[in-house]
Amino acid sequence: MNSIADVSERSIADLISLRGRTAVVTGAAQGLGKGIARRLAEAGANVLIGDRNLELAQETAEALSASSSGKIIAQGMDVADADAIAAACARAEAELGGVDIWVNNAGVFPHIPVSQMTQAQWDDVFAVNTRGTFMGARAAIDAMTRGGRQGVIVNIASLAGIRGISPGLAAYVSSKHAVVGLTKQLALECAPQGIRVLAVAPSFIVTEGNLALIRQNPQMAELAAEAIPSMMTSKLGRVGVPDDIGRVVLFCASDMSIFMTGSTLVVDAGETA
Repeated sequence: MNSIADVSERSIADLISLRGRTAVVTGAAQGLGKGIARRLAEAGANVLIGDRNLELAQETAEALSASSSGKIIAQGMDVADADAIAAACARAEAELGGVDIWVNNAGVFPHIPVSQMTQAQWDDVFAVNTRGTFMGARAAIDAMTRGGRQGVIVNIASLAGIRGISPGLAAYVSSKHAVVGLTKQLALECAPQGIRVLAVAPSFIVTEGNLALIRQNPQMAELAAEAIPSMMTSKLGRVGVPDDIGRVVLFCASDMSIFMTGSTLVVDAGETA
């Protein structure tokens, strides 16, 4: 058993610092992933920005590099492709010194009613949201074990991982329930190596991807027209933004949460209270 340290005597500043550590964040060119990468970089981590859109990932890496002490690099990465995940992991080890933190953030959420969804469309959602999370976690575990590191894996789930949400998102809801279950099982399997596994479950967050989906889908536009104003006047008074999730992921990735594993942290402004 690789025991987790007692950090009671360390300062808050030291506990939150990620200086000298390396993080891989998938789907990090924009939206939630970019918000997460920004906070990890601010805390001192080296960060690999993984995304299918390499050009946008490079722009994000350049922007973060301007204000970060760590090294920030971009990597073309489709999490549905095991070879792409392996390549990103190998590059993090070769150029950034290893893998200490892996954030499985990349996800897709097509709005298709069950009666109209094809098997291929269902499989595509699970290939990214669930299998991609599994393969990312597996690569991270291998890298952390090779490097003798007590690392952290953070899976971005959703409120859709703990309850049903709007019509048309059956594949998304099912895939995110699987992510929550996978998080629990990974935590059990990885504990002996001192590798912690946590999930973060956001409610609706205003991102480029969400806004694009709404613009492309009249049904989603109707739902959003009803839902977003109510979120703006929710229990905490506003809709969520990417940095609301970035700060929680930083907590999970840092030694502030060193005695936590297997949990799903709900970030929903009290929506499920």
